[in-house]
Amino acid sequence: MTPPQRQRRHPLPDPAPQPAKQGDGQNPERLYTITGEDGARVPLDLVTLIVANADPPPSATPEQAALLRLCSAPLSVAELSAYLNLPFSVVTVLLTELLTAELVRARAPIVRQALPDRSILEAVMHGLQKL
Repeated sequence: MTPPQRQRRHPLPDPAPQPAKQGDGQNPERLYTITGEDGARVPLDLVTLIVANADPPPSATPEQAALLRLCSAPLSVAELSAYLNLPFSVVTVLLTELLTAELVRARAPIVRQALPDRSILEAVMHGLQKL
């Protein structure tokens, strides 16, 4: 048997609802205004590195200016999406606009070569010669 619960004589009023934060996915209209009507995209991967060519021009939107400031050093599209708290699709549309204006460059990530170390090959060669 559970003990009876005490009730307050004067209950507290319900808390006021909190406004939704930007970037929570609650407001798709905001994302449409950021990307514009056409929404054309350049094929970008999550690991494509983006580097800024110039400082943000005065005509840049706040999101584009933030992208250009972040891209002073090479960053992947996934990192940019996380830092700006925007979906990947929105970031690719913004980057497409910056790429067509030649304000940023996109390049494939630098991958280490698949060749083994020379010292390992020499050690294997010497081991085979001793057989």
